[in-house]
Amino acid sequence: MDERNAVVVTFGNFKGGTGKTTNSTMLAYELADQGYKVLLCDQDPQANATSLYLKTKEVVSGDIHSFNKTLMTAIKEEDLKQIVTEIKENLYLLPSFSDFALYPRFLERKFGTSLKDRVQYFSQLLEPLRSDFDFIFIDVPPTISDITDSALYASDFVVVVLQTHERSLQGAEGFTAYLQSLIDDYDAHLDIIGILPVLLKNGAPVDMATLESAKDIFGEENLFENVVHNMERLKRFDITGITYDDMHDRRVHHTYKKIAKEFVERLNAELALQEEA
Repeated sequence: MDERNAVVVTFGNFKGGTGKTTNSTMLAYELADQGYKVLLCDQDPQANATSLYLKTKEVVSGDIHSFNKTLMTAIKEEDLKQIVTEIKENLYLLPSFSDFALYPRFLERKFGTSLKDRVQYFSQLLEPLRSDFDFIFIDVPPTISDITDSALYASDFVVVVLQTHERSLQGAEGFTAYLQSLIDDYDAHLDIIGILPVLLKNGAPVDMATLESAKDIFGEENLFENVVHNMERLKRFDITGITYDDMHDRRVHHTYKKIAKEFVERLNAELALQEEA
């Protein structure tokens, strides 16, 4: 990526609690460690990614960061660059807050009944940032809304995060089907990089059965070979920020290094197919 034009990737599933935030933030962290310049855009009004990354910033630099403007404020002022926040070398954040729940209402006031203008607006605001980064990751809430539509329209690719239980599988099916409707309705241009499995319980029969069902539904080739195992340290990061202190930390980072490698391989394969088309 000598001449930057960021690849924009949304992490999604229509079931909440499947690990979208955990996996988008951890994958961004590992890619930054590998030298890629990554921006994480937190579009979830719960702002869990923002909280995790600000704690991580404190771990890395000792700085307790507070921001004066949120993503919603920057959108109203039509300038996202003003809130780009450095977390560590190569890793940046567009911080969110609970006020982002007002985004659909803002779009309705601004564009009225024009659904296409609502969906396309965020992509226009994101465009000036694409030349500054290699990747822009978007973390979205697990709902059908203007927030999710805006993120998906702005994206080049999607990673579907699949926790190994039936409701998450149904959410993943619904999410992938919804992508096609977005492509049809708004002429969106996006592809799925893959389905990233997240195990609820390592080696449990129900988890393995769900994985087999996912292979049947999506095709085995569309599932990441590297899976996210149940690791207690991942939950601890929400409290402490992302750390790299002991063997448990190293185990987590080792897992995501492998996922990052596969992510780049899958992305390059998809880009090659697009060039051939």
